[in-house]
Amino acid sequence: MFALAMGIATANAQENVTVGTDNGSEQPTLTKEVYPQKEADGDLYHGLTKKLTFDRMVPPHGLEVTYDKTVHVIFPSEVRYVDLGSPDLIAGKADGAENVIRVKATVRDFPNETNMSVITEDGSFYAFNVKYATEPLLLNVEMYDFIHDGEAVNRPNNAQEIYLKELGSESPMLVRLIMKSIHKQNKREVKHIGCKRFGIQYLLKGIYTHNGLLYFHTEIKNQSNVPFDVDYITWKIVDKKVAKRTAVQEQIILPLRAQNYATLVPGKKSERTVFTMAKFTIPDDKCLVVELNEKNGGRHQSFMIENEDLVRANTINELQVR
Repeated sequence: MFALAMGIATANAQENVTVGTDNGSEQPTLTKEVYPQKEADGDLYHGLTKKLTFDRMVPPHGLEVTYDKTVHVIFPSEVRYVDLGSPDLIAGKADGAENVIRVKATVRDFPNETNMSVITEDGSFYAFNVKYATEPLLLNVEMYDFIHDGEAVNRPNNAQEIYLKELGSESPMLVRLIMKSIHKQNKREVKHIGCKRFGIQYLLKGIYTHNGLLYFHTEIKNQSNVPFDVDYITWKIVDKKVAKRTAVQEQIILPLRAQNYATLVPGKKSERTVFTMAKFTIPDDKCLVVELNEKNGGRHQSFMIENEDLVRANTINELQVR
């Protein structure tokens, strides 16, 4: 008899449970584990969802589009992803520009507001509410980056928690901050690696590491009066000693990011660049060769980095960015 009473009490407890809170107030009573009345109402979550509050929202920007004109939106970095909420819109990258999106309406006077979402290479997420206008107020829109956007509010209008595959577990925002910090501090941590020919000096100023990524700080000094046009820069791992008639096997290393990538160095001027790369090491019988090639010229430069230089990379513990 006692066991039967306990079973009934347990069943009743499963059907109705009152949830208490820290301040002593009670939340609405939850129904039993199976919710036939909720399923009948079409509530697939059984009334147990938590309402999203406005502090979880990425505030959207208002954007007007039309059929006869194209709206251009300029972003601070390369566009990686675009999603359109309706077939009433068409969008794509501008030819030859990775950070410019052109948007227009595919039909005239579409009645309902729609949306557009954009993710950029620096990890920013931009949201837009889009509506039709015969004459849009703004045809060319420039979006600010996370440093300059939203300075007057508690947080920027574009979310910064977007992670990109090639950067692994590192936030694109933090990668950019690290590159800016290295460039701003302008320290020469490495003093034995560089090349100087034809009035051009190409230096490696520092190697840094943080969270599985490597950062290389380089400088081009043009001590001549003739401008130096950069054609391309290659990073490749090659054998230290290559026998004659032996095929040279090279492993190309591609930078993931570059801060202040210089394409022209005027006479008597210098330019510095910070490159970001995925972590790698160099076998003892190989070295990393960095080659700087001049466009329509022959003042090429190159220097070598060995594995012992990589393993002594400075660890980044704090940032200085203004």
